[in-house]
Amino acid sequence: MRPMPVLANVQMERTAALPEKLADNAFRTITLDGLQRRNAVLDAVFYDVNVITAGEAPKLAFWLAREGAIIFVPPTAAGTLEVFLTVDDYLERASPVGALAIAGVGSSALGAAAFARNIADALGEPVAAVVSGYGLADILTEALGGFFFFGALNSIRHAFEPLDSFTKLFSKSEEFQSGYIWTRTSKDTETVIALLEDQRFAPRLLVGHSKGNLVLSEALYAIESEMPSLADVIATRSRIVTISAKVGMPSLFKDVIDVMGAWDWFGALNSRPDISADIVVPHAWHSTNPDFPLGMGISVPEAIVQAIAAQRRPAPARAAHLSAILDAPQRTIAALRYS
Repeated sequence: MRPMPVLANVQMERTAALPEKLADNAFRTITLDGLQRRNAVLDAVFYDVNVITAGEAPKLAFWLAREGAIIFVPPTAAGTLEVFLTVDDYLERASPVGALAIAGVGSSALGAAAFARNIADALGEPVAAVVSGYGLADILTEALGGFFFFGALNSIRHAFEPLDSFTKLFSKSEEFQSGYIWTRTSKDTETVIALLEDQRFAPRLLVGHSKGNLVLSEALYAIESEMPSLADVIATRSRIVTISAKVGMPSLFKDVIDVMGAWDWFGALNSRPDISADIVVPHAWHSTNPDFPLGMGISVPEAIVQAIAAQRRPAPARAAHLSAILDAPQRTIAALRYS
């Protein structure tokens, strides 16, 4: 594996930025910095971080795990990535994109950017990546085993979101929104919802990896519940591609392609058992790093090309009665967003 130069560069930049982070929000920095660094290491294992250039790494370092940040990622050699901390800033300044990408293993900007670049290279056009983030709510969830069974247990992270939001009152760089502290969805899900509900944002592909698929599912269930006409528009124009975890989507979204590694027991644990994979990658595990030992990494560019060319799955393959039961966590979160 060859991710060490990129990872080392990011970690050095993050160390240099530590005084600024402490000044911005000392409590969150002291609590989360070590875990965020660990998650960047995880992202170097699970994502193709070598596609991030040395010049781009400093842009990701300070906001290594800023949940809800949006990264504009052009294809390789077609420009440099840009990080936006708010949806409004992104929509005002970024160009149109061909896909929305949500990574999920380490929940850092490094993995999100690498995942998005792989997709951008497959499409030949820019991609927007939402950083799924890592905050206090995720620490408490992880302690209870949520990241190993996120289809159900990870939904409890939302019970801790008000605590996570409260700590941002002490941040100089994050503008606190009074209503957000009461929401039952996380900032990454709220960011995906805010992007998709804006008519300026209309990607034809919605792509998730691992826990990122759950974030996308939660966002789409919320949109279907609150804005059914918008959900219909999104479902008509978009194809969903899930990689390494088969997570249920609202029944309105019928154009879904699920990609799984043949040896991905971790993804299987976090998948709905009734959903069959449309694309099975031989000898592959949960990683999308092409340098993963024994060639067990999924090639995201190849998977995206196959997913674009794949036939749309017949509707009966996703039974509505099973979705009502197995997607109960996402449905509940959508129903309780601001209750």
